[in-house]
Amino acid sequence: MAVVVSENSLALSSLNAICPYYTMYPLDFPLQVLKEHGKSGEWVIDPFCGRGTTNFAARLLSMPSIGIDSSPVAAALAKAKLASAAPSRVVASARAILKSAKEPTSMPTGDFWQLAYHENTIVQICQLREALLTECTSDTRILLRAIILGALHGPRPKGEPSYFSNQSPRTFAPKPNYAVKFWTAREMWPVDVDVLSIIKKRADRYLAEPAPNVRGKVQLGDSRVAGTFNGIPKARFVVTSPPYFGMRTYLPDQWLRLWFLGGPDFVEYRQHPAQLVFASEKV
Repeated sequence: MAVVVSENSLALSSLNAICPYYTMYPLDFPLQVLKEHGKSGEWVIDPFCGRGTTNFAARLLSMPSIGIDSSPVAAALAKAKLASAAPSRVVASARAILKSAKEPTSMPTGDFWQLAYHENTIVQICQLREALLTECTSDTRILLRAIILGALHGPRPKGEPSYFSNQSPRTFAPKPNYAVKFWTAREMWPVDVDVLSIIKKRADRYLAEPAPNVRGKVQLGDSRVAGTFNGIPKARFVVTSPPYFGMRTYLPDQWLRLWFLGGPDFVEYRQHPAQLVFASEKV
């Protein structure tokens, strides 16, 4: 049976934008390839899945898929592309965490953190972080985690805040030393944002329409190692974009999102031997 892309399916593509990720191809690419050549029910694999664009395209076409990536940030985002939950459930989960949470067991310190987030905001971020590091297996929490990763840093608009942070790039984390100088020189101080309100706006935007329920799996792993593919169903299609040649900053450029997933609260701009420093085995 040939794959059919309905107008409703294409309208669901907002979920694919749940968190910015600068190394990605447009959703239209895997959609068109799989629509033209694939059939509903055939397995698709992306061994360098990034934020899961191929996996999401396969889902829209009712094709089960596997995604593999060595970046914890990529794996966390790709998992969200296969998850389902009503916006209200995601917001309720965040509200419950914040309502029951105690003071965070650890808080990042230093000039960068004091200027990047208001003191009330960083407490709530840390409470959410610790709860999601403890348990993040349900679709609701997987989607909540992705929404928070997307809201963690970005530009500060004139109106209502849509990110948690002071003025920052949205696709990659600010470099601490430069950011401190930038904010201080311009007297840009962090705003006490409504964390739950931002989560709700994003949940309503990205989860407004439920996507098809399709089998799939995303795992944190090294696709260069044969054992990574043990137990994976035989795929009919491989749709992927390998890491960019010479690109050596995948992890440092995402250090803030990596921190939220259990990584350190600082960044080292140096080449990692294999770009395979896993922040958390629970991702």
